[in-house]
Amino acid sequence: MKVAILDGYVDEPSCLGVPPYIAPYPRYIYGILKNFGVNSKYFTIDQIRGREFDLEKFDLVIVIAGIAVPGKYLGGNPLSLKDLKNLASLNVEKILVGPITLEIDDKDRRYLEEFYEIVDYPFERKLLELLARRFKKNVKVASGRDFINRFAILGAEVVKQHPDFPYVICEIETYKGCYWGRCSFCIERFHKLEMRSPEGVIAEIKALYDNGVRYFRLGNQTDFFTYMADFRYDIPKPNPEFMKGFHKAIWENCPRIKTLHLDNVNPKTIAVHPEESREAIKTIITYQTPGNVGAMGLESADERVVGENNLCATPEEVKFAIRLVNEYRSVGYNGLPCFLPGINFVIGLKGETKRTFEKNYEFLKELLEEDLWVRRINIRQVKIFKGTPMEKVGYRNVVKHKKYFKVFKEKVRKEIDREMLKRIVPIGRKLADLRCELKKGRITFARQIATYPLLVGIVGEYERNTIIDARVVDYGQRSITAVPILNPNTAKLYQLEAVPGIGKALAGKIIANRPYSSLDELRDVLGDVFDRVKHFFEI
Repeated sequence: MKVAILDGYVDEPSCLGVPPYIAPYPRYIYGILKNFGVNSKYFTIDQIRGREFDLEKFDLVIVIAGIAVPGKYLGGNPLSLKDLKNLASLNVEKILVGPITLEIDDKDRRYLEEFYEIVDYPFERKLLELLARRFKKNVKVASGRDFINRFAILGAEVVKQHPDFPYVICEIETYKGCYWGRCSFCIERFHKLEMRSPEGVIAEIKALYDNGVRYFRLGNQTDFFTYMADFRYDIPKPNPEFMKGFHKAIWENCPRIKTLHLDNVNPKTIAVHPEESREAIKTIITYQTPGNVGAMGLESADERVVGENNLCATPEEVKFAIRLVNEYRSVGYNGLPCFLPGINFVIGLKGETKRTFEKNYEFLKELLEEDLWVRRINIRQVKIFKGTPMEKVGYRNVVKHKKYFKVFKEKVRKEIDREMLKRIVPIGRKLADLRCELKKGRITFARQIATYPLLVGIVGEYERNTIIDARVVDYGQRSITAVPILNPNTAKLYQLEAVPGIGKALAGKIIANRPYSSLDELRDVLGDVFDRVKHFFEI
C-alpha cells in the first residue's frame, strides 16, 4: 500500500503551516500511518504543481488544506479550491482534511464528494478512526488531547522529507480550543478545549530535535500564557512556575535549538492577571530566542464592534497588554527586540461603520505617540465559515466598506508600519542569520527563521538557503532594505554604493585599490568616511 501525504498548507487562528513552517497535521498523519505499519511519502502542493512527483503512483492520497486567516506568503502558494478540482481527476483514492472543509459551499462539496472522502474539521480523531477501519487495525485512543502524543513522536521523522529541510520551523501544539470561544468569526470554537501534557509536548520536541530540527514555534494554541494555567478563574490565571520549568526542560533535552518562539497571546489574560503575566514574559525573554512576537487579537478598536461580536478584549485591555510587554523590549543577539506584541485587525464584522476605521487608526496613532512598539500589524478581511455567527452576516460589510478598508490599510502601511520599523530596527542595525529565499534582480529577499519574520531585501544576488548577516539601510512599508556585511575585496560596485556615506566615486575608489589585507588599509582609502561605515565591512 503506497500512501502520499499532500500538504496544501494551513493557516488557522492557532496554527501556521505555510513554508518554512510545517504544521503538526502532516506529522500526526505520518505517525498514524506508521503506527499501522503503513509507509507514506510527504509532498507539498508546490512540488506537485512543479510536476516533481506523480501522485498516480500511489494508492491513497491524503490532502491537507485550508487557509482560514489568509495572508501573503513568500515560502509557498497554498492549495486552492481550483487545485482541489484539478486533483480530482487523479485515478487514486483521496481523503480531504483540514479547515478547507469549513469553507467549501454545498455545491462544491457535492462535486468534491464524488472524488474525495471528506473528513470534517476538526479531523484528527475522525481520520484516525477512518484509517483504522481502512487498514483493518485496532487502535486504543487515550482520552483528551494526549491521544495525539504517540503519533506526534512517530511522525517526527517526516520533516526530513520537507523540501526546505533543515530550514523548517515546526509548529508545536500545546493545546486545542479556546477558553473564550465566543468571537463571532473564529473557527477555534469547533475545538474542544483540551491540554496536551507538558511531558508529551517535550517528548515531541525532542523527537523532532533528534531528527535534525532546530527551529520551533509554540504556536498551535490560542493563548500561550494559559497553557497549563489555573482554569478556576473566568479568565485562566497563568502559571509562572510551570512556565519556567517547562522551558528549562525543553533546553535540557534540546540544548542547541536555534529558534524557540511562540505565537498567540490573549491580551485579556495580561490585563486581568498582570503580575502572573509579567513573570511569564520574563521567562519567555530568558528562555526563548530574540525576535519573538506575541500576536494579540484586537480585531477592532471600536467598542460597538467588540460588543456585537463577543470579542474577548477591549481596546483599553489590549493597550495595557501592549504597554506591559513593551517594558521588556531589549535587543537580542540577532538584532531584534527579544519580545514584542503583534496585533490583528479583522474587517467586515458585525456593527462596523466608517467610524470603526477611524477608531482603528486612532488606536495605532496613540501607540506611536506613546512609543509603544508592535512588531506586526495584521489587517485582514473576515472570512466566513459555516457554523459561526458571522455566517448569517456574510460578506455584507466587507463589500459595503471596501473603500474604507483600502484607505485604512494603505494609511497604516505608510504612516504606522514604516515608523514602527524605524524604531524597532534603526539604520545600521545588524540583523543576523538571514535565510535567503528569493532572488529578484540585484535584490535577494531573506528572513530570519522565526515567528512573523521581518522581510529583508538584501542588496546582492545570493542563492536560496544562503545564511547571511546584513545591516539596515532603508525602509519599505512592511520590509527593510539591508546591505550584507561586505568583504571590500569581493563586493560588487552596486553593493558598495548602497552603503550609507559611500557614493559612486568612493565605491569605485575601493575597487581600484583592491586587494586589502586588513581594514586599516581600507581606512587609508576612505579617510574620514571610514569610521562611519566600518561596521559594514570585514575581511
